[in-house]
Amino acid sequence: MVHSIPPTVHKDQSGATSSPTSSSAKPRLTGLALGALGIVYGDIGTSPLYTIKECFSGEFGVAVTPANITGILSMVFWSLIIVVSLKYVSLILRADNKGEGGTFSLLAMLRGKLRNNRRQWAVLTILAAFGASLLYGDGVITPAISVLSAIEGLNMATDAVADYVVPTTCLILIVLFSVQRFGTAVIGRMVGPVMIVWFTTLGLLGLRAIASHPEILAALNPACAVNFFAVNHIHGIVSLASVVLCITGCEALYADMGHFGPLPIRLSWYGIVLPGLVLNYFGQGALLLHDPDIANVNPFYALAPKSILYPLVGLACISTIIASQALISGVFSLTQQAIQLGFAPRMRIIHTSEHSKGQIYIPTVNWAVMIATLTLVLVFEKSSGLAAAYGFAVTATMTVTSLMFFQVTLVKWHWSLWKSACLLGFFLFFDLAFLGANVLKIPDGGWITICIATVLATSMITWRDGRALLANHYRLMRLPTDVFLRDIVEHSPPRITGTAVFMSISPDGIPYSLVHYLKHTEALHERILLLSAVSIETPTVVADDRVTVKDLGEGLYRITVGYGFMESPDISKVIEQLSDKGLSVDIYSTSFFLGRENLLATGPAKMAQWRKHLFIFMSRNAWNASSFFKLPPDRVVELGNQVEL
Repeated sequence: MVHSIPPTVHKDQSGATSSPTSSSAKPRLTGLALGALGIVYGDIGTSPLYTIKECFSGEFGVAVTPANITGILSMVFWSLIIVVSLKYVSLILRADNKGEGGTFSLLAMLRGKLRNNRRQWAVLTILAAFGASLLYGDGVITPAISVLSAIEGLNMATDAVADYVVPTTCLILIVLFSVQRFGTAVIGRMVGPVMIVWFTTLGLLGLRAIASHPEILAALNPACAVNFFAVNHIHGIVSLASVVLCITGCEALYADMGHFGPLPIRLSWYGIVLPGLVLNYFGQGALLLHDPDIANVNPFYALAPKSILYPLVGLACISTIIASQALISGVFSLTQQAIQLGFAPRMRIIHTSEHSKGQIYIPTVNWAVMIATLTLVLVFEKSSGLAAAYGFAVTATMTVTSLMFFQVTLVKWHWSLWKSACLLGFFLFFDLAFLGANVLKIPDGGWITICIATVLATSMITWRDGRALLANHYRLMRLPTDVFLRDIVEHSPPRITGTAVFMSISPDGIPYSLVHYLKHTEALHERILLLSAVSIETPTVVADDRVTVKDLGEGLYRITVGYGFMESPDISKVIEQLSDKGLSVDIYSTSFFLGRENLLATGPAKMAQWRKHLFIFMSRNAWNASSFFKLPPDRVVELGNQVEL
């Protein structure tokens, strides 16, 4: 039996569900839709700047004939309808893990269902890591190509600015990454109105050209796309590598879902984004029908009268800055998920909103992406040089999402195999066609994406495997709880006034740090808390269900704290919550004991030496545990331990 997908519901602060269209929710819904317009659709909203230009210019451009123009426009239109509207906005957005989206969200949804199938789970984790790494690559390339393409518009007005395109682009990018610390909510409110102006301008410019040459509307017929391939053959397939640029931003749309929710994203798409994009693309096509020579410059800027060219370049520049924000926000969300799911080392995460847990800022990631983006700008210098790298990142990520979404429909939603397979086949027909076309352009820039994704995916899998080795090491060293309690009764070690908290990876047994402490001090605190922070498959955990307390006897208590993959641990707040569980603890008279490993690559673990050294390097550069868990620094004691991997 096929189960339908439950509709998305919203909860107010009291936890009660309410309709998102109720009168009390309408102002908030409008604000979220406005914010989504700026943050989520900035990337896809600026694709008209370069998509049509890339289709008809450069090494892989097709001849500017009426049949080719209508064929390209038909492919662009149906790509927006099928890939964005149908696949992502209508279906993929339903695969939310309690409101959160992205590759790791899909993986978290499947973890509880497939953990026992080790081979299938291993394939999915590698697939998720590679998909996430591709999105990181997309996050590096998007700011570079978007801002470059906007600034290059000045070349249409005068050649005098040619030498200033790259420096100006770099300056704009530095400012963009510098304001990330203020959070996506503030940025979204600022840029939302700008994007309304942008999409309105896109539509009006396109409508003006369509009115002069309405014959371009023939491209709405999918037969034009079929005829395009019949005429151009292999060259027509290669053109898909440029056509795919019109749907860049789909993955950011899904990854940013936790910032705004699916309903505001859908309203923005159908209400203003899709109409503005379609009108502008068809307007560019109409101009090409009238004057094929404009393909040699930029059809987008040719839509505008010369009197408004400079204001349009300014608006395009602002809009591309906003476009970059979509991927940057998505990368922040993805990194937090990676940390909580065990694919990345601890990093400093700053929550920028009191009302939305999904709005975060990660300084380390922000500056790393900035450096990588500036490097691409300085190396390639022109947006056309980055188009190949951009297309490969987009298409490969879309393919990974389709494969994981298939598993969700099959395992989580309990669809029948034939229904899930048919949907997967339909998605892959488009994904693989786009991906295959971009494979041909790997030597022209796609290799950049492959290099970035390979390095990041390898690091993620190495971190996950390294942590598993450490967990197994401590599992073997762990003392059974009953044995430890029996030893306390038999030997009666002196008890020290106060409370000691021993952090433990596993919520089972006695952690080695406690055994190590007892061995050297031959004494114990009056009250000992064995505290384990565990990752839950859901994005967030309800406060009342976060902490569980178990009295083990002899003054020992086992505390298990659950955190969703979109949350950051805060042990100080957990200590305050213990009073509600009947265990009152004064944090200022409590000592926190953390294990600190000195890792060596000389052990017998079945991991390549270079991977061991990579894991050791990542461990040494991870954010310190006391800060990550928000422990009072003057109450923390670290116990050293040498571990051979």
